[in-house]
Amino acid sequence: MVTRPDLASAFDRIDATVAVQRLEDVPAGVALPAGRAKPWGTGHAVLAAAPEVDGPFVVVNADDFYGPGAFRAAAAFLATTPPPGPPDTFANIAYLLGDTLSTGGGVNRAVCRVDGDGWLETLEEVVDIRRLGDGTYAGTAPRGGRVRLADDALVSMNMWAFTPAVLALLRRGFAEFLGRPGAGGGEFLIPHAIRDAVHRREARVRPLRAPLPGRWLGVTYPDDRPHVEAALRELVAAGEYPERLWK
Repeated sequence: MVTRPDLASAFDRIDATVAVQRLEDVPAGVALPAGRAKPWGTGHAVLAAAPEVDGPFVVVNADDFYGPGAFRAAAAFLATTPPPGPPDTFANIAYLLGDTLSTGGGVNRAVCRVDGDGWLETLEEVVDIRRLGDGTYAGTAPRGGRVRLADDALVSMNMWAFTPAVLALLRRGFAEFLGRPGAGGGEFLIPHAIRDAVHRREARVRPLRAPLPGRWLGVTYPDDRPHVEAALRELVAAGEYPERLWK
């Protein structure tokens, strides 16, 4: 579990190894920008956990619910022995766009573009995705302009199945990120780092469609909370989710 320093003690009561993500954890010789108060994003968070990594591992957002099927898919992928790299082989548990939207407003999603063999070609961050009257969806592309998306477009919800080989790629990507203009106000994100590694042919990624039963739940807007609460209550009533995660 990765958290910021002021929250680390909150996890003392559960059986978990806690890694602390600190703003000052940057490569030697890098000067911290004036006014920066928070760490550097999800890619930096994985690097904060590197001392505790001794084998294949899964990365998830702590505030998302992915469903049991997603974890089974990640475990099955990591149970196989990927061929030695380069390129190193990883997986992303991908969801159908239509299953990840909010009734409260537009959402931002990393859309997976795959080749004919099912390998990731690129990740494209599309923002403010909303449902249109004809049942399709549209959002704004990174370089501007609206793009249309189908209900079954695969999107990353930041659930990754990695081997320790990803740490070297993230270290290189983080150093490159910090050297770019404007890095002091940005974030070093996993999708961007993996996309760049794929483009350099240093990594290949298999998007795995999250199988049923396994729906994603998350709160983007306040109006999403009642829906998520009701869905979790249904899972508890069905015996598929514990009423209390710990005592």
